[in-house]
Amino acid sequence: MPSSRARRIFADVTTLAALTGVSAWSSVTLARGPGELSAVWIGNGILAGWLLSRRTRLWPLYLSAAFAVELAVRWFADDPLDSGAVLAAANALEAALLAVLVRRLVPDVGDPKRWISLGGIATASTLFACTVSGLIGAGAMRLFHDAAFWPGFLMWFSAHVVGQVMFGTTTLVAHREGRAMFTAPGRRLSFVLTMGCVAATASVVFLSPYPVLFLAYPALLLGAVRHRFAGVAVGIVLLALIGSVATALGRGPLWLAEVGTSGRIALLQLYIAGGCLLTIPVALAMAERKRLAAGLRDSERRYRMLADYSHDVVVRMRADGERVYVSPSARDILGWEPAQMLGSRDSLVHPDDLASQRRLLAEAIADGQPRTAIYRVRHSDGRYVWIESVLRPVPSERGEGIEVIYAGRDVSRRVEAEAALERSRQELERLARFDTLTGLANRRQFEERLALAVHGVERGSAISLLYLDVDRFKQINDGHGHAAGDEVLRTFARRLTGCLRAGDLAARLGGDEFVVLIEDLHAPSAAEAVARKLIERMRRPIPIGRDALLVTTSIGVAYASGPPLSGDELMATADAALYAAKRERNRYCLQRVSRTPARRATRG
Repeated sequence: MPSSRARRIFADVTTLAALTGVSAWSSVTLARGPGELSAVWIGNGILAGWLLSRRTRLWPLYLSAAFAVELAVRWFADDPLDSGAVLAAANALEAALLAVLVRRLVPDVGDPKRWISLGGIATASTLFACTVSGLIGAGAMRLFHDAAFWPGFLMWFSAHVVGQVMFGTTTLVAHREGRAMFTAPGRRLSFVLTMGCVAATASVVFLSPYPVLFLAYPALLLGAVRHRFAGVAVGIVLLALIGSVATALGRGPLWLAEVGTSGRIALLQLYIAGGCLLTIPVALAMAERKRLAAGLRDSERRYRMLADYSHDVVVRMRADGERVYVSPSARDILGWEPAQMLGSRDSLVHPDDLASQRRLLAEAIADGQPRTAIYRVRHSDGRYVWIESVLRPVPSERGEGIEVIYAGRDVSRRVEAEAALERSRQELERLARFDTLTGLANRRQFEERLALAVHGVERGSAISLLYLDVDRFKQINDGHGHAAGDEVLRTFARRLTGCLRAGDLAARLGGDEFVVLIEDLHAPSAAEAVARKLIERMRRPIPIGRDALLVTTSIGVAYASGPPLSGDELMATADAALYAAKRERNRYCLQRVSRTPARRATRG
């Protein structure tokens, strides 16, 4: 063991020995004679508190020192060595039993969170330990001094329970808090004045010939409320010391009762125990209040630090929409100083989002469930920033109703990226369903529309399909180039579209092949009208650079009325009609869908 550590342990043991020696001498002296018992036994409380504040493996050392010092005190007080040894051993056993039970049930007695439960465990352990030591002590008094057993047991038990409650708790707390327990900065004068009030009140009470013992309790309570365990410890010591000295000198209200010395000691014990029962719960409650207040301050400090240094904007808002706190990150995200955003500033929210935000606020307050929202908030430079926030209802700081915490972050880039992605999706969808050269529907969209149209044909309704191509288109490409061919196709598509109604579908299947789907009760006549109109419009030349091309079209028209019908049958009939029209070109040919091989019906 390092020498410095050994010196520390030696000093600690010496301090304990001195305290237990002084307390034992005081208690034995106040007992007024060898073999008699004290009204309050202090030493065991000090020893038990000391043990609970030290490592278990060092307990034998402290117990041995306390036993030796008490034995020496009793020997100097003229107690016989044999009875003194038994009584000192009973005291050491009492402190050891109490410390073992408490340490086993509450390993960390320094944890303020366990002090309330520690109080109950320590009380039960004290009663058990004092009972065991009381039986031994009363037996020794009976054996060595011929004293009555049960009165002696009751006197011992009362004195030791009071001593353990008073000084065990005080010693344990003093070891944890140190000198600050008695001399907290800024409260030293208050502590001295309060203890002076307790001493003065106790002196008046015990020097008075009237039964006014209760007058000392208010001053004792004041000490417990203002100074917690320090006030209780010193106040009870002052009360016990003044009461013991005054009673020993034949003064005070206890002499009004004709109960003898033992009876007056018992009354003094009850009086001191009453002071303990009155003040120790108050001190525990004040300590718990202090712990909870410290925890609350620590939580608030951590929350404030997280809110102040978080990249997200944290806003605390009342139910009426008034902002009571805005974190400093608002300056980085929105350009506003936090103070500028306090109060009701609905003008900061985009007008289109204001109603939805108010609705979400009302819903969250109504059902107590969090909400997530994306909305726009005006930046100090006038632009709007997209904010994604989580809105969570919380209890009001004052305990009056509900408030709301907003935690929001700038998601403008994400919203822009999502908008760009949506535009790309729409463009891909358009490319997947439309012909890029002409802007007409492509084969995929046409086949989907044709399948729906055929499926929806009912008895009495009609459907027509125009199959078109550009006459001599290969010669146009070969003679004028593909750019000219593309321009011809675009012009053809525009003129074709101009001939259709709103519900008709025109599509380019590929190359110079086009189709038109017409769903109409009078489909044949409507299809013929489209064919004639397109042939007429194609008589106008198509300008290609400095040239003007005369382009014609051939059209095959297939029609059917009522089921049964399939898309393949309709396409096959239209293709046969187109083949017939191309024999003369610049014509259309109309054929009806039938189960027999397709044949020409009408030419135009």
